[in-house]
Amino acid sequence: MRTDQRAYELLDFQPTITDLRMEVLDGLRRQQKRLDCKLLYDERGSTLFEEITTLPEYYPTRAEMEILRQHAKDIAACIGEKSALIELGSGSGKKVRLLFSKLPDPVAYMAVDISKEFLQMSAEGLAGEHPGLKVVAICADYTQPFELPHLPAKKVLFFPGSTFGNFDPPQGQRFLSRWSRMLAKGDGLLIGIDLKKSSDVLHSAYNDSTGVTAAFNLNLLARLNRELGADFQLHRFEHYAFYNEFESRIEMHIRSREDQVVTIGNVPIHFHVGETIHTENSYKFSVHSFHDLAKKSGFSSVQVWTDSAGLFSVHYLEVD
Repeated sequence: MRTDQRAYELLDFQPTITDLRMEVLDGLRRQQKRLDCKLLYDERGSTLFEEITTLPEYYPTRAEMEILRQHAKDIAACIGEKSALIELGSGSGKKVRLLFSKLPDPVAYMAVDISKEFLQMSAEGLAGEHPGLKVVAICADYTQPFELPHLPAKKVLFFPGSTFGNFDPPQGQRFLSRWSRMLAKGDGLLIGIDLKKSSDVLHSAYNDSTGVTAAFNLNLLARLNRELGADFQLHRFEHYAFYNEFESRIEMHIRSREDQVVTIGNVPIHFHVGETIHTENSYKFSVHSFHDLAKKSGFSSVQVWTDSAGLFSVHYLEVD
């Protein structure tokens, strides 16, 4: 659906409630209950995540912002003139603003996010700050195929944060391969990749002392109550996150505190005490392991930058 909204264009491919219900029931009927991490990002979840990015324990945003500030000129040189920037999981847009301060004469910005309300606020703000820039807000699940507007410009996919780590390696390769086919030879990918590090640092980042990450995770149950008529009682569940060293990933779960039955509509879902809903993975990479995965997916590395503590990396790649 295409609608106009003030100074920007809105393309709405938001999944329907029927789609959401089918996906949730499928996930909760599995032996290891699981829900896709994209479901964490309703309006409340997106706001909570923005709060997480400011916490002292949560290093990825701080480290990536350091990289973007210090190397914005070099990154802009890689992107080049008259580019169209496509940001996946655009959130508040604070990272892309650092790039726009250095980019030479960009022609368009396309923001893609699953949270429609948050997306509209961000797109409106950017459109107001850059009146000569074509701004398109695309409400979509970017893990699924959707159509991009045609623009006669070099396209650069911007995928900041550690969001790529939410994919397991085969999914990540399929995701990058799909985008390498959608883009043209010489088009770019600017992507944030979280690096392997101490398990203590990782544990603290996903189990903050003030409980914001716990509230973010449990908000998913509140969303299901509101949108699907479920009857989760949030005090009967708890946030649970740990580092799986064998898989090199943080796992985030919602754990049942007791034996209980929850209904979604008229469908009962049984939980045993200690049983979990797996809500998110966050894989950690070395620079070499990510470059190897990207190469298999049709991208070649052009440049990589890391923060001063070596916690995080930002890569610029081009389609082969």
